[in-house]
Order: sequence, then C-alpha cells, then structure tokens
Amino acid sequence: MPIHPSAVVHPQARVHAEADIGPFCVVGEEVEIGARTRLMAHIYLEGPTWIGEDNLFYPYSTVGVASQDLKYAGERAETRIGNRNKIREFATIHRGTRGGGLVTSIGDDNLLMAYTHVAHDVHLGNHTVLANGVTLGGHVSIGDWAVIGAFTGVHQYCRVGRHAMVGGYSVLTQDVAPYSMTVSPREVKVFGVNRNGLERRGYPAETIDQLHKVFRLLGSSKLNTSQAMEQIRAEFPDSEEAGEVMAFFAASQRGVIK
Repeated sequence: MPIHPSAVVHPQARVHAEADIGPFCVVGEEVEIGARTRLMAHIYLEGPTWIGEDNLFYPYSTVGVASQDLKYAGERAETRIGNRNKIREFATIHRGTRGGGLVTSIGDDNLLMAYTHVAHDVHLGNHTVLANGVTLGGHVSIGDWAVIGAFTGVHQYCRVGRHAMVGGYSVLTQDVAPYSMTVSPREVKVFGVNRNGLERRGYPAETIDQLHKVFRLLGSSKLNTSQAMEQIRAEFPDSEEAGEVMAFFAASQRGVIK
C-alpha cells in the first residue's frame, strides 16, 4: 500500500492495501481504513474508527478524537464513516459519548467543507453538504440530501430533515422540517462609529465626532439617504472622512447596512 515515509501508522491499525496514506498523517490504534480511501497529508485519526472505501480527506482534518463534552470520561466510543465522502481542510469529527450511544456516524457521499465541526454522537446521513464553517452540536441528526449553508450553528439534539436546505449564517435551536427551505432571521444594525478603533489609529476627537453625526444622519434620523447626504455635505463640506462615507454609499450596488 502507498504509505508515505513520514506517516505514522500504528501497528494495530488496519489499512487496506489500496488505501493511500500521505505525508505526515497519523493513524492510531484501532483505526480501519477501506480500499482507495486517501489521506492527502497531515490527517490525524484516533480509534476506534472505521472508515469505508473511496473517501478523500484533505489536509489538517482530525477524526475520532475525544469529545469536547465535559461529561466525557474517557469511555470507549466510536466513529464510523461510510464511503465516497469528501472531508475538506480543518474539519473536526469527534467520537461518541456514553450519553449519546457511544457512536458518531457519517454515511455515504457527503461533502464536509473546510472548518466544519461534527461533534459527539452526531448522525449524518447520505448525500449531505455542510458548507464552510458549519458547526453541529452534540447529538445532532442530519437527514439524507440536506444542505446546510456556511457558518450555520446547529444546537445540540436538533434534527434537520431529509432534503432540507438551511441558509447560511443561520442559528438553529429547533428542528428543521424535511423538504423545507429554512433560514434564521438576520437583523443586522450599525451601532455607531468605531470610536475605539479610530482613537487607536490617531484620529482626532473632532473627526470622530463628525463621523458620529454622519452615521446618526444616515441611520437614525428620519431622512432618507439622499436627504441625509445633502445635509452631510452642508454640515461637513471639507471633511475627507464624511466624503468617503458618502462615496461608499453612492457606489453601493446592494445597499448599505444602516
């Protein structure tokens, strides 16, 4: 089997003759790797872990490591991964705990993008997509063909049904119905000028106060954007910073958060 000389493979690990272990990988005791599964580089695997066939692990992912659950007391727990999965960079997959059945499982044909986190006792179905930065809390269940958008957090014990799509940056604290398109509210506000940051960079107090008034006119007054900009020009005709803010608003194609 192709095992790079820099890889560390425990003598008790069971690696199929057609598997490919790349440079600087660590394969621990009680890890089983199926045919044509490839560890590209810098992959860390702890057992007991079972990995099927034709999986592709990109650099710096970790699989089967101990749970972050403070109740985890070192009990023997497992990680099971099926076939034809793609695990991208810096993904973390933790083994199960006594409180959740002692198994974390991932099915077949899934894509886990960079920085995804699969916590203890998660059960991931088949053909799912977890976009960049998705975080699954412990005991989460994801149904087949579900798609979860980038940087979404799924609270412990929540379920996402089959064929559901979840919009990016969502915070899920309840179950998501199968076949649904779901997104959590995105209420984004400007809270004022970045006073501390500007003070650290040496901006004078007069300039910071001017910018504070600029943001109040744009966001807190009853003026529309055009009216607010007219008043800003009248009050601060020589302010470079006020001019920069107005130019930014004028050039926006998607609107500016107020």
